[in-house]
Amino acid sequence: MANLSKRMKKLAQSVDPDKHYLIDEALDLIKNNASTKFDETVEVAINLNIDTKQTDQVVRGVVALPKGSGKTVRVAVFAKDAKAKEAQEAGADIVGADDLIEKISSGAIDFDRCIATPDMMGLVGKVARILGPKGLMPNPKLGTVTPNVAKAIQDAKSGQVQYRADKSGIVHAGIGKASFSAADLKENFNAFLGAVVKAKPSASKGKFLKKLALSSTMGVGVRVELASLEAS
Repeated sequence: MANLSKRMKKLAQSVDPDKHYLIDEALDLIKNNASTKFDETVEVAINLNIDTKQTDQVVRGVVALPKGSGKTVRVAVFAKDAKAKEAQEAGADIVGADDLIEKISSGAIDFDRCIATPDMMGLVGKVARILGPKGLMPNPKLGTVTPNVAKAIQDAKSGQVQYRADKSGIVHAGIGKASFSAADLKENFNAFLGAVVKAKPSASKGKFLKKLALSSTMGVGVRVELASLEAS
């Protein structure tokens, strides 16, 4: 195991690994420990009580963070004719059809969100095996397959976050930057947590939330007391 740097040792000493903190305490710790030269992302990870092998226990969705994500999101749009023009005017970074397929097939994926009009999905299917594993495949349930490309672009760039539980039943996402105020981070956290809880599958029995922790890009994890969240 690699030796911890002096910085990481100091950060580790600031957090009690056996303690579950109140959300306000956890956010203060995260902000105070974000000491790198860049603006670190504050991330939340939630371990859910689901069986990921069952198709009726998939947890996936999208949520708009009320205070934004603080991240610059590059958006690619599959559209043609009038819809392509609409996408360009709405601020899409990349707009195309067959040419975009060729670009993706060559490995040039320089975007964070992919949107498509419904009539383009037959074409998009050609690169599904590339986009799917990266979480970039347009999906009507996530609002990324839509005739209203202008709104989808606006949502993506204004702080909309997609989430999906991994094979371990953990869902995670960035909820803002360390430079955000604690109040803004808490508002984003509450919005994200609320969306995940609302997405609980009916097949999931018992307590849905098993564990929850916060961290920053280069920081240590801080465990959060679930009872206080469920009571609030």
